[in-house]
Amino acid sequence: MNAFDALRGCPVAHHGAELTRLYGPEAATDPAGIYERLRKEHGSVAPVLLEGEVPAWLVLGYRDARRVLDNPRQFTRDARIWRDWLDGRVEESSPLIPMLGWRPDCVSQDGEPHRRLRGAVTDGLQAAAGRGIRRHATHYANKQIDAFADAGRADLVGDYAEYLPMLVLSRVLGLPEAEGRDLVESCAQVLKGGEDAVTHDARIQEILGALVVRKRSEPGGDLATALLEHHAGLDEDEIVSHLRLVLIAAHTTTSNLLARVLQLVLTDTTRLSGLISGQLNISAVVEEVMWDSPPLAVLPGRFAAGDLELGGHRIREGDLLVLGLAAGNQDPEIRPDTGVSVQGNQAHLAFSSGPHECPGQNMGQAVIESAVDVLLHRLPGLRLAVPPEELSSTASTWESRLDRLPVAFGG
Repeated sequence: MNAFDALRGCPVAHHGAELTRLYGPEAATDPAGIYERLRKEHGSVAPVLLEGEVPAWLVLGYRDARRVLDNPRQFTRDARIWRDWLDGRVEESSPLIPMLGWRPDCVSQDGEPHRRLRGAVTDGLQAAAGRGIRRHATHYANKQIDAFADAGRADLVGDYAEYLPMLVLSRVLGLPEAEGRDLVESCAQVLKGGEDAVTHDARIQEILGALVVRKRSEPGGDLATALLEHHAGLDEDEIVSHLRLVLIAAHTTTSNLLARVLQLVLTDTTRLSGLISGQLNISAVVEEVMWDSPPLAVLPGRFAAGDLELGGHRIREGDLLVLGLAAGNQDPEIRPDTGVSVQGNQAHLAFSSGPHECPGQNMGQAVIESAVDVLLHRLPGLRLAVPPEELSSTASTWESRLDRLPVAFGG
């Protein structure tokens, strides 16, 4: 019997212990504390509960995470074998569905279907990158800064990091700028979960469906057109699903990562002066954040393709596993001293691993590097407007986001 049998009607409880929730008040304020406690209690893999009291295995160990991510035959991304879904324990209205439910995109499939669809997305993203991601990022960075440059103060989360990646993505996908700005809130709600997640997910799909209809008659140099014209022959549902995937994944991770990079730079005057003087490369700072504050703390999800053992636990066919990327990066087995520099070490889990490793990571880094460069050159005397210890974060199951980053600049 595994840890979840009691939840599924087995009369024997899991050692009489209550499973830890990855959502709710404690998870929102101290996710790292939860990961540390679970590692002490259960080792590298721990039984947890997601929204709706849905059971899952949280993979905390770096090596176990790599095993799961690198072996799709044992750990599939296809949610159609998810036991709790098949048994009716997860409703269509569950906030988990936008993050875990099956859809006709490349992250929901493995093998040849995955290769066909991912190839189309990769080709489209490469074509978009060739048209100038850094140019778009520089343009929109300046446009965002123009709105607060004369004030001498700003919140670099709400005024900058939350919107800049979406504005760049709007150009990449073929969306009008105004629609991109409107979608920022919907993307945030899908990651946040709660009762509004499904509604916002439907809104995203509706807007992207209308975009695909427009691009059939008005093609352009954008990802929507590239997917419509790709030789892989994607149907309309596949195209909308991939536009949604790129929109949500790229925006939320890039905006979160940008905020964390700015936080690190502005709370360390040595890094700040190094970047301004050119002695420090921004890519080194990004790399450090990838290890210590990955933009997705927990990656959804994989499903056991058969009964197996992982981290000393019995995993049953159809069980859900979620990958603790933040916890894995802090695994004491691979980082016994987190104070040691990770510069030049790109073995972090921030972009996942294996066949489903993020195909747009270079684009995201280009946006961040451009955003930081423009900001530092546009705003002389840039500094935190509050003590570093006053900065706070709020976490959902999947991510921990900086709430605000108040700054002052100029004289």
